[in-house]
Amino acid sequence: MPSNVEGFVPPSAMVVVAHPDDAEFMVAGTIAKWARKGCEVTYVIITKGDKGSDDPNMTSERLTAIREAEQRNAGAVLGVANYEFMGYPDGYLQHSLELRRDVARLIRKHKPHVLLTFDPTNRFFSDNYVNHPDHRVAGDVALDATFPTARDRLTFPELLLDGYEPWKVRQVWLSGSDRPNVWVDIADTLELKKAALREHPSQLEADMVEFAEGFARTAAEGQDFEYAEAFRRFILEEDPIHE
Repeated sequence: MPSNVEGFVPPSAMVVVAHPDDAEFMVAGTIAKWARKGCEVTYVIITKGDKGSDDPNMTSERLTAIREAEQRNAGAVLGVANYEFMGYPDGYLQHSLELRRDVARLIRKHKPHVLLTFDPTNRFFSDNYVNHPDHRVAGDVALDATFPTARDRLTFPELLLDGYEPWKVRQVWLSGSDRPNVWVDIADTLELKKAALREHPSQLEADMVEFAEGFARTAAEGQDFEYAEAFRRFILEEDPIHE
């Protein structure tokens, strides 16, 4: 498959992130591209995003409601089909067995062919951005929930009792990696990505939307297109129908 994976569209995909708005920065162009071609996309938002405000009059409860509504609005722009808001507290995320089980349950429930999440090994994105600890935990948990937890019948047998049969994710795509090996041309969905980002006014200023465009241009350097989202892809299960 070429490095830009042109033409690849999985039948289903799951995006696992820590906060509302993470997915729009990471994968919105790719998700919009896949959704318009029939991919069923599920967003899994692990935390409530209930800490991200400097307003002295804001409460965690009100911010939770605001950010969930913003996330649904942003997902609607992109064509996201399903949402799972797990409700963990923002800023305190830990890689626990409970969290791993809960993410594995959602993988078994929605049966994604491709799972997209953060690269948990990348602690620093640049000289002026330290990766949020919730991002790293979300990526780490998503990987462990994918392999081997969601796959193995005897892991967390309570999932079987609840009716969730094992599921094998075919591919994992890590965003924010310093070792990408696939690039998705998002020139035709860049405006949708920017529109989705604008649906998060509680978090983002206008200049951050333009920053996202510049970041997509930088991600495409060395490719034969102008704007990209870059990923480190792992093929866990061969799927000749969709390769």
